[in-house]
Amino acid sequence: MHDLLRLLGPTRTTSTPALAASASARSVGRWLADGTLVRLHPGWVTVPELAEDWTVRAHAAAGYSGGPLSHLSALSAHGVIDFEATRLHVTVPPGSRIRTTRLLRVHRTVVPTAIVRARGLPVTTLPRSLIDAWGLAHARAAIRGTVSVVRGALLGATREKRVTADAVAAELSARPGLPGRAGLIELLGLVDGGCQSELEVFGVLHVLDVPGLPRFTQQHRVVLPGGPVELDAAWPEVRLAVELDGAAFHGSRKAREADIARDVALAARGWLVLRFSYHRLTNDPEGCRAQIAAVYRQRLGVGP
Repeated sequence: MHDLLRLLGPTRTTSTPALAASASARSVGRWLADGTLVRLHPGWVTVPELAEDWTVRAHAAAGYSGGPLSHLSALSAHGVIDFEATRLHVTVPPGSRIRTTRLLRVHRTVVPTAIVRARGLPVTTLPRSLIDAWGLAHARAAIRGTVSVVRGALLGATREKRVTADAVAAELSARPGLPGRAGLIELLGLVDGGCQSELEVFGVLHVLDVPGLPRFTQQHRVVLPGGPVELDAAWPEVRLAVELDGAAFHGSRKAREADIARDVALAARGWLVLRFSYHRLTNDPEGCRAQIAAVYRQRLGVGP
């Protein structure tokens, strides 16, 4: 009596030739016929109860194709998106005979592909994965909503210091024909300038560049008794700060109390903090700009 899980190995999936070498070709044929084994790809199998497990399917996709997970699948493995789709993406050389199927999206490229490991899986590097996914999201037949997923992945990965804007830009330099390239260059510039979220991107593009005021400083560092803080935007010459309150980061009671305590500590050092909610910022950008301008001029001593 064979222990199938032991025969499949630590990844819980293997090729039929490898399995036959451990048991026999006849046994493998019998297991497939009676449903004890199921095919994930031609010549690549697992047990039925693990057929929907994303990690098992990912190992099977990489083993079958001979290439690393890439694009959205690599971003899932890297842990920067929560998007374990049924169809997995792999990247192979141009001469590979592997074909795209319902469960596998095969990408071919002549651009050298560095391979790292994430969650025990062979994957493209994080900068490369972000570039590939960006191009996929901006292709003609892209699935709706993919652009926001990839933008969020890039912003999250840079905010968490998993990757730098420079590293992504270096990878981008080898992809002059990437779909959506101009938009990615713009976003990388905003990230390099200090943007860490879509709300901050919106603020920089539509609110914070106030006519008649000097350029603001992003992520301005102020040392407080409890430790240093970084302000979303600041005009240090008048000790005016603007904080952009996205619901994802400031929605809990604990977060609001922390914001209040920080604002009090800043006020003790002469700072005035203006807080704009997502709703106010996106629905009344002109009003936000007018308020910033009025407070700035008051603190400068030239206001009404």
